[in-house]
Amino acid sequence: MNTTDSLPTQADTVIVGAGIVGCNIAYQLTELGRDDVVVVDQGPMPTTGGSSSHAPGIMFQTADSKILTKFANYSRKLYSTLKGKDGEQAYNEVGGIEVARSEERMDFLQRRVEWGRAWGIEDPQLLSPEEVTEYLPLVNEDVILGGYYSPTDGQVSGVIACDALARAAMNRGAEFVPHTRTEDVTVENDSVQAVVTENGTIECNEVVIATNIWARQLGEKLGVHLPVAPVEHQYTITEPLDEMTDSAVDVSNHPLFENYHNVSGEKAKRLLIGPDRPILRDQDNAMYYRTHGDTYGIGSYNHEPIVPNPQELGGNDSDGEQGSVHEFTDYHMNNATHPDRPDKPPRQASDEFIPATTGKDLEFKYNGMFAESPNGLPVMGPIQEYDGLWAAAAIWVTHAGGAGKALAEWMENGIPRLPDGSIDLAHADVNRFDAHEGSWDYTHDIGGEEYRIVYNIMHPKWVWTDKQRDIRRTPMYHTHKKYDAELWAEAGWEEPQWFESNADLLAEYGDQIPERDGWESIYWSPIEGAEALHVRNKVGLHDMTSFNKMEVVGSDAGQFIQRLCTNNMNIDVGDVKYTLMCNEGGGVRADITVTRTDDNRYLLLTTGREVGNNHVAWVRDQAPENVVVNDVTSSLAAMVCTGPNARSVLSKVATVDLSDDAFPFFTSQQFFIKNVPVTALRVSYAGELGWELYTPSEYGETLWNHILGAGEEYDIRPYGNGALNALRIEKGFRLWGEDLHTEHNPSEASLDWAVDLDTEFIGKEAVAAAGEGDNIDHKIACLTMDDEEAVILTDRPVLDGDETIGYVHSAEYGYTVGACVAYTYLPPEYAEPGTEVEILYEGDRYGATVREEPLVS
Repeated sequence: MNTTDSLPTQADTVIVGAGIVGCNIAYQLTELGRDDVVVVDQGPMPTTGGSSSHAPGIMFQTADSKILTKFANYSRKLYSTLKGKDGEQAYNEVGGIEVARSEERMDFLQRRVEWGRAWGIEDPQLLSPEEVTEYLPLVNEDVILGGYYSPTDGQVSGVIACDALARAAMNRGAEFVPHTRTEDVTVENDSVQAVVTENGTIECNEVVIATNIWARQLGEKLGVHLPVAPVEHQYTITEPLDEMTDSAVDVSNHPLFENYHNVSGEKAKRLLIGPDRPILRDQDNAMYYRTHGDTYGIGSYNHEPIVPNPQELGGNDSDGEQGSVHEFTDYHMNNATHPDRPDKPPRQASDEFIPATTGKDLEFKYNGMFAESPNGLPVMGPIQEYDGLWAAAAIWVTHAGGAGKALAEWMENGIPRLPDGSIDLAHADVNRFDAHEGSWDYTHDIGGEEYRIVYNIMHPKWVWTDKQRDIRRTPMYHTHKKYDAELWAEAGWEEPQWFESNADLLAEYGDQIPERDGWESIYWSPIEGAEALHVRNKVGLHDMTSFNKMEVVGSDAGQFIQRLCTNNMNIDVGDVKYTLMCNEGGGVRADITVTRTDDNRYLLLTTGREVGNNHVAWVRDQAPENVVVNDVTSSLAAMVCTGPNARSVLSKVATVDLSDDAFPFFTSQQFFIKNVPVTALRVSYAGELGWELYTPSEYGETLWNHILGAGEEYDIRPYGNGALNALRIEKGFRLWGEDLHTEHNPSEASLDWAVDLDTEFIGKEAVAAAGEGDNIDHKIACLTMDDEEAVILTDRPVLDGDETIGYVHSAEYGYTVGACVAYTYLPPEYAEPGTEVEILYEGDRYGATVREEPLVS
């Protein structure tokens, strides 16, 4: 690897970190035509001493997350094209097997099959214990119930891949500078100006923080609090096993051996050997395995979380100091310290699983580090505080190829893409976080929790239970507690999912609510259904404070709103309009309602939860200098009173006429509810007659209680997010981040009616082109399950025979229509009403039929 000895004084793009992530980004940027790229690292190259140097490189592609699966699948394909310095393919496609020791894990492995089919993994399949041992004869088949097999899984050495990627990038003009610690990034007028290193300064236009476990350190220097926590896990390599003598390999003549040995010591002679049989996971015991010639590598997550302070991490140098490796803690291998696995030490579980390792010495052993984020996904994208500053952290070797490709496309062309099209990264966006998540207290605790659950069987609706709760309370929090709300944490907000006080409604509505007894019954209550039906029939009150709210103010606010939005935004003060925001590629960046509250003032309302902050960052980034974008999410309490009796309830306490003539649909007025000032919008995400009400936060609880009091004679009930999702899905209202996101254009999402091509807006050319002729490859489809009792969850494949034609984007039981409703995107010929398809869910095929939407008018 021919690195540069002298530090360049200028570059267009500087990537800080030459591990697997930084090398992938440099490779992709230069492939897109950039040649003024400099990569700096504190350690030697290609063995920098970071996580890429000690990682065993196993690549299990299938995850419940579409992002991670797509990233891994692309990484596998990319690494398969790379040649190591020895001339051999960098990727070892030996297959991957995950075993089950419990019935619960076998159910989980069936979900693996379904996720694999949904996300495009080749030939995912279940194996019997006997089939597992045909691939892996040293596994004790008596302790397993079966396995999940992905034939294209495998292993890549981070060092070999880094070397190959860097050589390709340098051939296209990039420069790599080792032994150069980055000390700071200078900024001026909120824009990146230069990278300051121990060896000098590089003036530049863009900086990518690709330092993984050190990412938080550099961010803190700029006042950017990246919630990236280093966590330790254990890796060991046994002495040679008699059963594997024929697999012995000597790599001392490998062209990278000396470099690797200088940093990693004697274990380099094992880490450079690729596996000759499938990689392996025993997730019930939080252990993973791969071969190194005639030895077995044993990785353990089966211990209590160890979360070092990133400010106390050492660095890497050519003298063998490796900041990403800590001393092995024998205690954690020989004692049961994992809070969810208290009965069996890791070494005991491992020896039971692979008896050939029993009594064998662990020849090499260390605690290696990787980085975790609060939701276990990457932290990547443009950092909103500074133009030209990008993040690429909390990314594993498995996903680095896809993440590097998506980020490079984002940097060069404005949209994250993989070869098969754009990929929505809302849940991986660096701007998704709320202020509290940047604290080390939060990052430490949740980083440890993410480590704890990394191999656990996690339900998609699971939320934190005891760590970092009760951080953000809406003004109605105490009233919610009074009504026995089931509170879930959403972006730190304590939000009601349902109210136990509404259990009495089951006597009235229970016969319309099918029982659930499987995976779909967890984190669900029939009260959700009763609340939804009560809103349809009478009236309910919902707390929507956590939805993101922006105020756009300025002399050019109107022009800016028009450029931002796809609809015709020439609206009068008091008008409300539903519209979309699209990116440059025509993907739906957000769907919003815009209210003109004054001549030069607009209120924008959009999705909440973690993705809502991305929308705020996007709008701010687009705003011209004379327009101010204020995030007013926390300063405004918000609620919606909705249902057939909503007008009757509100008329008792409102100081205005709420009739259709006086207060038409999609208009707004400011008035008082008794003594509380409100801005009221005649809209409702539940799809019934209703008004959204906004008031300064200090009035929120009072307003809530005023409405509940006024609604007593109409049996008004508070209702939670579970009911709201059921209400909105049967009305055909999209939920951004699930059945609507940047991978969909307005035509595909059947939202052309929210687009006016006679106006000018961001992404107009792409939106117009997408709607022409045969350009639509997939179209949104509303499905109902043929079995009226069946309930499914998201992310499962939609099938025509054995062909996967889509996946379930969102699903919930529609209590008014009497069937489970699912939204998916299908090839246009399948999206026609009346088309019959099947959905694979928990191992069973369920018939479903495409319907006209909305199901409830």
